Amino acid sequence: MPRFQDPTACVACPRLAEHLAGIRRRDPAWHALPVPAFGSLDAELLVVGLGPGEKGANRTGRPFTGDVAGELLYPALHRFGFASRPEPLGADLWANPAMSLNNCRITNAVRCLPPANKPTTAEIRQCNAHLRAELAAMPRLKVIVALGAIAHQALLWAHDLKPKAFVFGHNVSHHLPNGHLLVDSYHCSGYNWRTGRLTRDSFEAVFAGVRSRLA
Repeated sequence: MPRFQDPTACVACPRLAEHLAGIRRRDPAWHALPVPAFGSLDAELLVVGLGPGEKGANRTGRPFTGDVAGELLYPALHRFGFASRPEPLGADLWANPAMSLNNCRITNAVRCLPPANKPTTAEIRQCNAHLRAELAAMPRLKVIVALGAIAHQALLWAHDLKPKAFVFGHNVSHHLPNGHLLVDSYHCSGYNWRTGRLTRDSFEAVFAGVRSRLA
């Protein structure tokens, strides 16, 4: 079976492709293309977000890099042995690229930045084929962490499961029929962090549970 290739040249969603083209004209140094996943396909843990942040992954080309969300995610991954360093990388990631993931891969339900950070249902469905192929290309995958309800829904679609049978909730686990364990978390967005919906302790509790499962 051929290895999974990240859809870095995909233009299947006209609205998203046009939006990214406009950003590249405005800021030629930005990535502003579909964002590839970070980490090995041989990992046992897959972390799935919603999509690239405008000044984060959309700018740098690496998931959760250059924005507030990474300030929660990467320290949590490092604390439980999934990342080589706790400090999130800044927007100029290539000036300090020495970050590696250990037995972990990070991807998104939607690979392109949508206008107003809101993908349509059709765009999530269109990108789901890439997520489905990525899951199929991870032979050692055991645990999937869904960051937010949209990532949760996209993962269930990729497994051909009905969302109403697996209700989203923070630090709620679901045993999927194919053997994968789906663990939900509120998204580590700046909004959730600022409003107190998600704290560092409640977020890191998710990965403490993941580490114990994989141990």
